[in-house]
Amino acid sequence: MSNWTSLWYVWLLLLTLFLLLLCGVTASCIKFCRRKKRFPAETFSRHPYDLPVIAIDSESTAHSTVT
Repeated sequence: MSNWTSLWYVWLLLLTLFLLLLCGVTASCIKFCRRKKRFPAETFSRHPYDLPVIAIDSESTAHSTVT
């Protein structure tokens, strides 16, 4: 069986994974703290939007070009 200290690439991989995990946790904590300190934004009433609807029957030229 090989000695664990001679497998430097395993330690390098573990160190890289640990640093990525640490950076992710740190970024999440910073994001959470910034969101918590932010003042609540004013809520504006939303206006309904009109969406145009185009009816296409089966005998129209638009329908025949699509299919």
